[in-house]
Amino acid sequence: MDHSPAITRALAEVGPRLQRLRTQRGVTLAALAESTGISKSTLSRLESGQRRPSLELLLPIAQAHQVPLDEMIGAPEVGDPRIRLTPQSVNGNIVLPLTRQPGPLQTFKMVLPATRSTPEPCTHEGYEWLYVLSGRLRLTLPGHDLVLKAGEAAEFDTRLPHWFGSTGDGPVEILSLFGRQGERVHVRARTRPLDKPDH
Repeated sequence: MDHSPAITRALAEVGPRLQRLRTQRGVTLAALAESTGISKSTLSRLESGQRRPSLELLLPIAQAHQVPLDEMIGAPEVGDPRIRLTPQSVNGNIVLPLTRQPGPLQTFKMVLPATRSTPEPCTHEGYEWLYVLSGRLRLTLPGHDLVLKAGEAAEFDTRLPHWFGSTGDGPVEILSLFGRQGERVHVRARTRPLDKPDH
């Protein structure tokens, strides 16, 4: 059966995606074989691309990993393109993921409360780009203590000690683009002269 290039590409990516999913969960081939009833050799050939994926194979694996089938095969969403925003509370902040598919860059809308005003610098792998929608954002980096107003943006390497939150005047609403492995956003933000936070 001839497939479109998009379908052929999607099928070719199923094996590596299945292997990544399994290894991220720390599951061995033997354990997955036991929970799905699929032989180790079949699972191995499926992950290496030597075995063609089928519903009979993918459904038990999806059930074992407790993930939707479309996430395993990377099927593009069709129909309504709107993202269903599901707010989450993370350390007292309201976080709305704006990216549906896993990937190197993830986008979030965040509302930081006025009470998040005491710097607690942290470091981790990645690169972040912030855009202030409303309120006043305080951002601290080595040698910098900045206040960004609505319409201003900043980007920084998250391996540097950093912190951002409210100036204490009120909540601040921001967009955050985050690259876990240090991917930079193509938009280049220009920095303004340093502003000191109000005391």
